[in-house]
Amino acid sequence: MTSIPERQIDAIIERHAALQARMATGDMAPTDFVAASKEFAELEPVATAAREVVRLREELVALNEMLADPEMKAIAAEEIAAIEDALPAAEHDLAIKLLPKDVADERAAMLEIRAGTGGDEAALFAGDLLRMYSRFADTQGWKVEIISANEAEVGGYKEVVASVKGQGVFARLKFESGVHRVQRVPVTESGGRIHTSAATVAVLPEAEEVDVAINDNDLKIDIYRASGAGGQHVNTTDSAIRITHIPTGLVVIQQDERSQHKNRAKAMQVLRSRLFDLERTKRHDAEASARKAMVGSGDRSERIRTYNFPQGRVTDHRINLTLHRLPEILEGAMDELIDALIAEDQAQRLAGLGD
Repeated sequence: MTSIPERQIDAIIERHAALQARMATGDMAPTDFVAASKEFAELEPVATAAREVVRLREELVALNEMLADPEMKAIAAEEIAAIEDALPAAEHDLAIKLLPKDVADERAAMLEIRAGTGGDEAALFAGDLLRMYSRFADTQGWKVEIISANEAEVGGYKEVVASVKGQGVFARLKFESGVHRVQRVPVTESGGRIHTSAATVAVLPEAEEVDVAINDNDLKIDIYRASGAGGQHVNTTDSAIRITHIPTGLVVIQQDERSQHKNRAKAMQVLRSRLFDLERTKRHDAEASARKAMVGSGDRSERIRTYNFPQGRVTDHRINLTLHRLPEILEGAMDELIDALIAEDQAQRLAGLGD
């Protein structure tokens, strides 16, 4: 890994100190104070890591000078060895904190799960995935709200869209987009044969109204009578909404609510997030091909993970990681998988900085 220049480290520490001193004067306009406070908070962990690197480097210089003293040589050599072990880790930690941040990382996320190949078994698996993510969200203190759901007759979902709200949701879930494959014996299979089914997952950063400007003239809105499971109100009122965004061809259908107004609001929420993700993807693809490196492009057609029930294992194909903890993972114990994906993404991005 390329060593971080001292001038860059000094600049971080100086900027952090200057912000602290400026805020301490009490002579700032409220808007300026808010902006400075935000920058200070974002810079705090970076400055802490930078100061640790400086401390270790300075100690290393001092200890190397002590090697000339015969009486201190043995002690200095021992401490030098300890610092030479600690310094690369400290520099790596600082480098990670200096990586450009995905502006969407702290956002809530829109989670879309659709049954793929495999018929009823695929729909059941889509339900398993929703449950897995919901349980994981519980462990993180996040809130999951179903936006729309098309339930299958056998159970599970043909399609389900959920909003996941909380701190840093998108950062933790963004590598889940793609094809998830399951290998197991369906409950309807009398011969005990293993079937392979699949479901697609898409994780989009949730957008606010200020993020995406949508021209009403670009929308084709159809109102019709809801159909399918959903309670007594279904098929009695024209409350279902289909919104087509003409420039992109994106279509959102919402019929879960009794109210046409609520269905429209939810449909627009989904549409905003899809448009926001579309623009974000274009920017990322234009800025760097690294987005399609080890963790994949996030393309929903890309097979990313296999859940093998007979062997009790989960394999993530992007990083060649296999965990024999299938039951726990399906109950939401996903941290080991997600941490490995994030670590590999960081390693790829660090490697790209040296190109």
